[in-house]
Amino acid sequence: MRNQGKTIGIIAAASSAILLGLTPIFGKIALQLGFSPLFIVSFRSILATLLVFLFLVIFNRSFLRIYSLGLLGCALAGAVNGLGSIFFYTALSFLDASIGQLLYSFYPLMVVFWLLLDRQTITRLTIIRLAISIIGAVLLIGASAEKVSIQGAAMMLGAAALYALHLIINQKVLYEAPTPTVTFYTLLSMAITVSVVFLIFDRQLPPPEATLQPVILLGAVTAISRVLLFLGVKKIGGMETALLGMGELLVTVVTAQIFLKESLTTIQWVGAVLLLFSLILVGFDRLPPQKRGLGGMLSWLTPTEVKPTDLQ
Repeated sequence: MRNQGKTIGIIAAASSAILLGLTPIFGKIALQLGFSPLFIVSFRSILATLLVFLFLVIFNRSFLRIYSLGLLGCALAGAVNGLGSIFFYTALSFLDASIGQLLYSFYPLMVVFWLLLDRQTITRLTIIRLAISIIGAVLLIGASAEKVSIQGAAMMLGAAALYALHLIINQKVLYEAPTPTVTFYTLLSMAITVSVVFLIFDRQLPPPEATLQPVILLGAVTAISRVLLFLGVKKIGGMETALLGMGELLVTVVTAQIFLKESLTTIQWVGAVLLLFSLILVGFDRLPPQKRGLGGMLSWLTPTEVKPTDLQ
């Protein structure tokens, strides 16, 4: 059963990575059509939340119930990821989609940082795979033919750090709550966060002639990928999901060449192969049990006792 759960987690995380790899493409197209970064983030977050809500209402309303501490954890994760999404799409206005995703691919390193602060353990093979991933990402970035915007790069790295933190927070909540429940309340918090920021700092509507199709696709992809993402986190943990999520990079690079006419050098393709190799090694890694004791910075999110009625 444990191997079956790991297989399900790997498939879910990999599928999520494929879908998430398309988000920079849709986002870049929307930016080129005249949509503001904050409008893109707000519209897609609200749409994704509504899609997940309708799915739960139609198929299983019991997933809308959540214990109070889990709700707080989802609210925190959604707020953190909401701010990260703002950084991501704002950075995308300064960077090519492929370069932006390359910088974003450092988030597994951020996950290791957050896990160490939370007093979790990681395997030796995980460290090796992480090192291979970093080398691959460095080759991809260092061999870029175009100058990378420092402002855009800084915001993209900030987005990676916040995305990594939200994975760890959700992993804690997923100990006690079902995946669809965590997905919905995290998306709800995310939508509220980015919408408030949009109303305060932007309020810029898209041009009348602009089509909403790329933003609608962005919302649909976000909804589906989030369910798969948190299923992966629940089954194989935040670190493993983050490393599998680096498959987003390959999807973005390939689709950016097709739809945005971006290209990579030979050295950058070597980096891409190294990243792919690190993803293949995930099947050989044995995961240590996640610690639930006191002492970590997020230990308060995993109560030792939760009433059964809270989880129904």
